[in-house]
Amino acid sequence: MRRLTRRILLTLSLLLAVDVAVVATVAYLLTPWLSPVRDAVAAALPVGSGVAWWVAVVSPALVAFVWAQLRYTRAQTLAEADAREVSREEYPDLHDRVQRLCQQADMTMPTLAVAERDVPNSFAVGTLGSATVVVSAGLLATLDGDELDAVLAHELMHVSNRDATVMTLANFLPALTNGEYGPLDDLLPGTRGSRLLVAAVGLAVAYVLSARFLDAPFGSVSFTVGFLVVFGLTVVLGGVLLGVFTAPVVVLARSLSRAREFAADRSAAKLTGNPSALVGALQTLDADATPTPETDKRRAYDGVRGLCFLPYGFEDSGEDEFHVETRSHPPTADRIERLGEVAGDL
Repeated sequence: MRRLTRRILLTLSLLLAVDVAVVATVAYLLTPWLSPVRDAVAAALPVGSGVAWWVAVVSPALVAFVWAQLRYTRAQTLAEADAREVSREEYPDLHDRVQRLCQQADMTMPTLAVAERDVPNSFAVGTLGSATVVVSAGLLATLDGDELDAVLAHELMHVSNRDATVMTLANFLPALTNGEYGPLDDLLPGTRGSRLLVAAVGLAVAYVLSARFLDAPFGSVSFTVGFLVVFGLTVVLGGVLLGVFTAPVVVLARSLSRAREFAADRSAAKLTGNPSALVGALQTLDADATPTPETDKRRAYDGVRGLCFLPYGFEDSGEDEFHVETRSHPPTADRIERLGEVAGDL
């Protein structure tokens, strides 16, 4: 467990370092347009302009970026799984089971959500101050008794170990790079036409602000061409750097995903005191699983599948366009073998 904790902390540190690089890059690329803000901050704070810019703008932007990643990724993951939060009145047995397990583990009970999917699976997502455990309707219909408790305990251990929060954070940049997430489209209300209007207004504002650094008469052909060149280079360079920053996040997520599954299996088996129940659940769910389609190399890591108890996600067939590298999860046979070791220890 100490080894997992170290890996989680190392992964979190590297993820935050990537976030710092992303925010710093965006701030650098937007500096020509944000120079009025930078000058105002430098004039207001009794420190150097560079230090003032980082203290007053970049650092708060980094905190907001991390917070927004967690909140947005949680919302999008639940939406992709067709999951909704459920009350005790709707699922009394589920709430009772989770509450009992949380009392045994001495942890705060997370929010519970049910995905309206027939495929049996589960996962956990976390933010800075809360967590959500998601189970599918198919899981509740397939498992019961000790096996259902074992799967729920597994997800609770992800929450307790904090790896659910780290993996939630790790899912944002890969999904954004792949085009799976569109934060601006989600934030801008209305139809496609209204979004285009907002984009046009933003472009016009950038055009006006570029008068501070373009050495040409405002509104002239040379000024417009210069603006388009600078704007285009900024967008292209930003996209390239985003892809560069995403690569290590994918590697970190894959590496941690395998370790965290073994650790959650072990902790869940010890919590319930019944490793054979988790073995039975793995065997039942793995036997009923839809064969995973051949991996699409353009999708190096899919958020929902990477978080799930078993890596086939919630799809009933191979119609889903998003595929996961099987390396993000350890083989079921390996998990069962390690649970046998836990049984021997107990």
